[in-house]
Amino acid sequence: MSRILIFAGTTEGRELAERLAKAGIACTVCVATEYGMQVMKTTESREDIEVLSGRRNEREMEALLQERSFAAIVDATHPFAEEVSKNIKESAEKQNVPYLRLKRDTAQNGCQDAEAKMFYYKDSAECAEKLEHTRGNILLTTGSKELSVYCAKESVKERLYVRVLPGTESFELCQKEHIPGKQILALQGPFSEEMNRAFIKEYRIEHLVTKESGTAGGVPQKINAAKREGVTIHIIGNPEAGGGLSFSQVCARLEEITGKPLGMKRKLRIALIGAGMGTKDGMTREAAQALDSAGYLFGAERLLALARPGQSTFPYYLAKEILPVLDTLLTEDFFEEERSVGILFSGDSGFYSGCEKLYRELEHWKEETEAKAEPLSETEIKLRIYPGISAVSYLSAASGISWQDAEILSIHGRRNTAEWSAEFKEAVRYHEKTFLLLSGVNDLNTIGRLLLQSGLPDCRIVTGYQCSYPEEEISELSPKECAELGKEGLYTCIILNGRAQKRPLTHGKKDALFLRDSVPMTKEEIREAAICKLQLCEDAVVYDIGSGTGSIAVEIAERSGKIRVFAVEQKEEAVALIRENCKKFQTENVEIVHAKAPEGLEALPAATHAFIGGTGGRMQDILMTLRRINPAMRVVITAISLETISEIVRAVKEIPVTEQEIVQIQVSRVKTAGSYSLMQAENPVYLCSFRFDGT
Repeated sequence: MSRILIFAGTTEGRELAERLAKAGIACTVCVATEYGMQVMKTTESREDIEVLSGRRNEREMEALLQERSFAAIVDATHPFAEEVSKNIKESAEKQNVPYLRLKRDTAQNGCQDAEAKMFYYKDSAECAEKLEHTRGNILLTTGSKELSVYCAKESVKERLYVRVLPGTESFELCQKEHIPGKQILALQGPFSEEMNRAFIKEYRIEHLVTKESGTAGGVPQKINAAKREGVTIHIIGNPEAGGGLSFSQVCARLEEITGKPLGMKRKLRIALIGAGMGTKDGMTREAAQALDSAGYLFGAERLLALARPGQSTFPYYLAKEILPVLDTLLTEDFFEEERSVGILFSGDSGFYSGCEKLYRELEHWKEETEAKAEPLSETEIKLRIYPGISAVSYLSAASGISWQDAEILSIHGRRNTAEWSAEFKEAVRYHEKTFLLLSGVNDLNTIGRLLLQSGLPDCRIVTGYQCSYPEEEISELSPKECAELGKEGLYTCIILNGRAQKRPLTHGKKDALFLRDSVPMTKEEIREAAICKLQLCEDAVVYDIGSGTGSIAVEIAERSGKIRVFAVEQKEEAVALIRENCKKFQTENVEIVHAKAPEGLEALPAATHAFIGGTGGRMQDILMTLRRINPAMRVVITAISLETISEIVRAVKEIPVTEQEIVQIQVSRVKTAGSYSLMQAENPVYLCSFRFDGT
């Protein structure tokens, strides 16, 4: 079998040689430099791969083709090695050997360049001329071959920090241009975004120069780092205007030429990693191994500090940001046995985390991606979640306070206090222990103030500050101290209430407890029956229409801090009473709506339940509006007149409902008259309940 000749100047060339060797196709790989020889050492030991080093001119290339029999020539040199590619192509044509140009995709996918200061140039000479008119240090990441172009002007050379490969040829070229050793950065990539940022900071870089060599050349990491550090980016455009074949296209042609299948398969392993409290020592061993083995790492900037040198990092944690980058990885035509991606989440992946949502989105993306993959480039994607240590577990261990009998809430990221204050107060009121996940010191200030307002100044608050970090502090504070705390940082806390109450399992407040004046109020026995008929559930959203004193709204709101109640009332006097009663019973999950129904309902969140205590003669309009808002809403209506009952009956005949029930409730109370106890009847009340049929 004739060999394949590969001129390798890129990672793709080495990977193609390995792919051919695995398929039993012999190849000869030509590399130009000593460094290229070192890179090929991992493949050199394979008997199907022969490695030749040294630069060859056109005549020497022709001689090699005449001496050997090659089935095809693959030009996998760097996209900027224009003269070399020209010589290879001409030599192949003269010897009548098929020539395949393996072209690197240099599109800057995944770069955060919308706001970056970026300039493009046709060649290095044009870029060097531009740099003459700038100020500040320059990081040159284009290699050593064109150093002379940038060193021609002393005003550029003296500001130049050159990042080159750690090979003899690179050092010799640096010495030839008299570049001081302190300005030579000889390292082997790839370089992560964080490493690029470190170079920029360490050497006070103002300008970064790169070639348009795509993701394989680490360009996205350079651009992202430069943008985040406010550095100007200078890009030498890819000279390959068109033509060339992708990795998979080259493999397809070689399959035709050799008659052997290459069995290409993209394998992508995605690990969703619970990073615990933020230090690698606090991670599970499995999670830490998944982190270290990832070639590409996503997460919030704080978590990306866990990255090891050489990892490509992206400060993304939302699917809309991550998926385009994953698409790029799979369309680069640049194959490995398995690429690994890590996505970091703080704390535990299954505890108040965005992990589950992202996992579902990745599953959907995986199905679509695997389904549309071509046979030649079959794709296999594996997803796995690695749990971490939650803030609650950590603070529990640090404080010696167990959490199995505690209420656990998260107010992390919940900026609107009104959305969680009722739930928070309820948790503290009825539990001896409440664990809270916080965003920062402002949250701690807020809970301190809420505890003081709720008459709970004696609560003890155990706080964890910067847990797992060197500056960690575990403290015990009073609500007043929490309200006044000013030290910013990461916090979590435990609230200990030694006077926690027993949660009442039934509703039923005495009428005398409510402020009333002359405003009508649903009496307590009717309230109890009406609320039972509502069949409330956790997280219910309730309209109390014609709220009056707000007695129904208050009783419902006290069932759970997670219930939201909208007390809709048109009379000013009644609105003032509702406000006073809500303040008296600390029902912050009641929102008062001073409006007439049904118009006042239009802007409210969709309700799951509605109680109607007064309609102002607009029963039909109100019911039609409620059905439009939620076709499956549960409704309870009270009435004391036959006319109102008649109105209800007519309305429900026109509106499809289920579970319809009308009952009359007659309540009599014992009154004392002298030495006698007499029954005194209240007005009979009709209770109508039903559910819209969902259509």
